[in-house]
Amino acid sequence: MIEKYTLENGVRVIIEKIPTVRSVALGVWIGTGSKFESIEWNGISHFIEHMLFKGTATRSAKQIAEAFDQIGGHVNAFTSKEYTCYYARVLDEHAAVALDILADMYFNSVFDEQELQKEKNVVIEEIRMYDDTPDDLVHDIVAKACYETHPLGYSILGTEEVLNRLTRNDIHRYIEARYTPEQTVIAVAGNVSDKLLSEISRYFSGYKRVTKELTPDVKPDFTAGAICKQKDTEQAHLCLSFPGYEVGHKDIYSLILMNNVLGGSMSSRLFQEVREERGLAYSVYSYHSAFKNAGTFTLYTGTATKQLEEVYNVMIHTVAELRDKGITAEELKKGKEQLKGSLMLSLESTNSRMSRLGKNELLLKRHIELDEMIQRVENVTLENVKKVAEDIFSQPMAMALVSPLEAIPDYMRSDIFVRC
Repeated sequence: MIEKYTLENGVRVIIEKIPTVRSVALGVWIGTGSKFESIEWNGISHFIEHMLFKGTATRSAKQIAEAFDQIGGHVNAFTSKEYTCYYARVLDEHAAVALDILADMYFNSVFDEQELQKEKNVVIEEIRMYDDTPDDLVHDIVAKACYETHPLGYSILGTEEVLNRLTRNDIHRYIEARYTPEQTVIAVAGNVSDKLLSEISRYFSGYKRVTKELTPDVKPDFTAGAICKQKDTEQAHLCLSFPGYEVGHKDIYSLILMNNVLGGSMSSRLFQEVREERGLAYSVYSYHSAFKNAGTFTLYTGTATKQLEEVYNVMIHTVAELRDKGITAEELKKGKEQLKGSLMLSLESTNSRMSRLGKNELLLKRHIELDEMIQRVENVTLENVKKVAEDIFSQPMAMALVSPLEAIPDYMRSDIFVRC
């Protein structure tokens, strides 16, 4: 049973009580990320995520870490394009302690100048590490190829240049603009006591800020760009991206099932054809990214540069065949069972449940019960999947390549699937 409360200042609290477990997962979600940054502040959301662990008025960074170690808990955070989350998973008897520390980090972080400079170096090393990992880097690059100058194309980590010029005042301005009651969701799942809601209200109902848009939240145009980054790598890393569906789209389950068949599992067509049958790549897969008003469907592979054309042609042929012929009844049945299994298994984790609560509230402002999700999966037909494939794979595609090559090869065409 999911319960929703709205505090007097607008903070939303979503609670799912699971009395059969002994843990509680608690997350503080803020509706901000790289999508809401200007180019001058790109990376500030992620940097603030780091800084909230660097000390408050009453706790040092070490004391924050020790406090969770002392109760056998786990604390972490992450930043995405549309939200930031600070979360903890603890024994139910320690839920109030976890809430107290997370609230202290949220409201009382001091952003000490010395810690600021140290953490800038840490994040710069994270950026450099990412730049040295081409199979990660190519996904950032294809986002830029998809959206060009729109903030959805920005890197979540930002750049060294921006980080180096960020000031303590910039951080306070950004927090005042985006860490506001209306953008904040407290999501809790597990063996939650009735008292915890009043504790959440005590910490989070008393502050007031008005959300300011730092960059207009407009629907992005899909630009179908092509970007090549030349690096001295052992492999060529390729991403092909198409316009996808926004979060909550009516055909999202049909798309998920199509992805499962195409490249979302080890039994998928791409994995079987590229890796198992031909031995051309170790890693090949597809995935869908859904945002509030946009989405992308992406294919990835990493292969030896001399094999790139062959792998590309196999990928294109596999996509075209799925679009033109659809999937089989057996593939649909198997995909439904896999999807239902992953949905049900995820419910065994309080962390997964908490994450589902936070994301659904921020992005959809509604919550779908498991039975309804299962029914939506069951309702998908072969015709639904074929319609989605025809929709996705009839548009220009964006391309990103990280390899020793100096340019995108001529045989790769962004309009290859566009029908005249």
